[in-house]
Amino acid sequence: MNVIKKSFDLGDGRTIEIETGKLAKQADGSVVVKMGDTMLLATVVSTVGAKPGTDFLPLSVDYQEKYAATGRIPGGFLRREARLSDYEVLISRLVDRALRPMFPSDYHSDTQVMISLISADKNILPDCLAGLAASAALSVSDIPFNGPISEVRVAKIDGKLVINPYASDLERATLEFMVAGSANDIGMVEGECDEIQEDEMVEALKFAHDAIKIQCAIQKELTEATGKTVKREYSHEDHDADLKAKVYADTYEKVYAVAKAGGNKDVRKEGFTAIINDFFAAMPEDTADLTKAMAKHYYHDVQYDAIRNLLLDEGIRLDGRKTTEIRPIWSEVGYLPAAHGSAVFTRGETQSLTSVTLGSKDDEQMIDGAFFNGYQKFLLHYNFPGFSTGEVRPNRGAGRREIGHGALAQRSLKKVLPQGDANPYTIRIVSDILESNGSSSMATVCAGTLALMDAGIKIKSPVSGIAMGLITDEKTGKYAILSDILGDEDHLGDMDFKVTGTENGIVACQMDLKINGLSYEVLTKALLQAKEGRLHILNEMKKTISSPNEDYKPHAPRIVSLTIEKEFIGAIIGPGGKIIQEMQRETGASISIEEVDGKGIVEIFADNKAAIDSAVTRIRNIVAKPEIGEVYQGKVKSIMPFGAFVEVMPGKDGLLHISEISWERLETMDGVLKEGDKIEVKLLDIDKQGKMKLSRKVLLPRPEKPAAPQA
Repeated sequence: MNVIKKSFDLGDGRTIEIETGKLAKQADGSVVVKMGDTMLLATVVSTVGAKPGTDFLPLSVDYQEKYAATGRIPGGFLRREARLSDYEVLISRLVDRALRPMFPSDYHSDTQVMISLISADKNILPDCLAGLAASAALSVSDIPFNGPISEVRVAKIDGKLVINPYASDLERATLEFMVAGSANDIGMVEGECDEIQEDEMVEALKFAHDAIKIQCAIQKELTEATGKTVKREYSHEDHDADLKAKVYADTYEKVYAVAKAGGNKDVRKEGFTAIINDFFAAMPEDTADLTKAMAKHYYHDVQYDAIRNLLLDEGIRLDGRKTTEIRPIWSEVGYLPAAHGSAVFTRGETQSLTSVTLGSKDDEQMIDGAFFNGYQKFLLHYNFPGFSTGEVRPNRGAGRREIGHGALAQRSLKKVLPQGDANPYTIRIVSDILESNGSSSMATVCAGTLALMDAGIKIKSPVSGIAMGLITDEKTGKYAILSDILGDEDHLGDMDFKVTGTENGIVACQMDLKINGLSYEVLTKALLQAKEGRLHILNEMKKTISSPNEDYKPHAPRIVSLTIEKEFIGAIIGPGGKIIQEMQRETGASISIEEVDGKGIVEIFADNKAAIDSAVTRIRNIVAKPEIGEVYQGKVKSIMPFGAFVEVMPGKDGLLHISEISWERLETMDGVLKEGDKIEVKLLDIDKQGKMKLSRKVLLPRPEKPAAPQA
């Protein structure tokens, strides 16, 4: 084995090691990245040659966590790793978005990147190492790749920026971004923050990029050490210069005119389709399919150039808007009468119908992952059916795109949800996209905010979101920043930048760059333009509803949360769950109980007040502590020769001695009391063993002493 290792310091004494040449040597490239006890194995394989007719990069990136890495056995019936979890899909997407723009545009081989968590330190998060591992595997292969790149997490903890912080420190973070890039440029950003300002975000990105530069330099050293500086030769595209010139000559002006004419998406699509159809109709009947395919490819280039030039030269967008102009917005709340909260949000040709459902603790989502396992009480699900874009597409469940878009909206809204006891509910938001032409994820954020306020959830502040675009010309230095981009502007632009926030600042963002050389000056300008746009959208939303409703919907469930002493948890549950099951059956309420920080947290969930009140009364009776001097309505539980045992509270009996039953002297208990009798008693004392001494006679009138006989 020719094992090669490279390591570097994160600047605070923590080191990361990259090793190649030991594992998975039949892959085109493989590395193990190690930080502490966390280890990732990354492999890459790319076929030699491409499938005929392929005009894109068939790249797949899969991140998977092995349960053995954390010493766990998977749950479920099969007890083995299954399909990727949402968490694994999100990490796969982060790496994919960082790598994909770095491959040559004419490279079309099937390429697979696999990253496996093979050992885990619970305090060292593996996701911030996944991009580095994938890029390093490509760097030690002969696969054409315009890297290296790397990916880091930057967080602000206790006012200080940190790279790849420990998991235990992230709880205190006010800013957390995943940032990817090359030695020259930032290419991808995704994260969340606590209502920060734009300059603070730019500062964090610069800090992250400095760390990325070091990691890229190490990978170059690794490439040289493995002798993989020369990459494989390939030829995946056939070209015809004369045909390209003819396509441009015959279609460019027509495309430019259709783009300039404005209109909606369907009108533009018809216009662009008619142009290429006319071009094909004019071609000889015996034209080869390959020639037609090349002509179609060149026509896409024509559209790309014409639409971009229209924007840069005349400042005209496809729908006729100015670069800073937001499409018309209308919204409505309470549209779904049976939902606990609902909203319709429409911006231009993008529309979201969003619902909010309130549930109990029993409705929390159980996460059974290798690295993270626990419960989640805020869920956001995003659905993107084919009809939203006028397409026929079968429903096959949530794909990676749906999971990614939903996660961005979820991280935006969770920042403003009430925390702790202020929010006893499990909350599920569902966004169904009914129309789409530009940033349905941002429509989901806006609709989600409206639906939460309609449901009466006391959010900290309303959140809005906007998608920004960028068109640049490297030759002339011209650029245009676009607010509220269309779907076509996303595909043809150089940047897709989504940012969400409140009136006070940014709460989440997602950025993907497709070009090199974006300056921080342009990025800052884009952020400030985004701020203007999202505040405009927020003001439009406030015209519909400006603050949460005072109360929940009449048909919404109610939750009461009680904190009890730890010692009473068993009393509420009862042997085998007998007591709590009986309470649920007789009151109709759902009751859950757990121990948190040495206390018992009881949540009572019901859809009517009577059920809530009944359950609360029963629980309070169980956990109440008898007080000396108090009078109780007791129930005789058993009769003994020396007195009776009386239940003064559920599960709490005291002794009513025969001498304390009445002022008269009783010789026997026969006929005095019987089991089931309800009597008033007073608690006289509680001894050191917790035994209670009761009295009935002190509540009865004391007979007068007979008068003394006359002398």
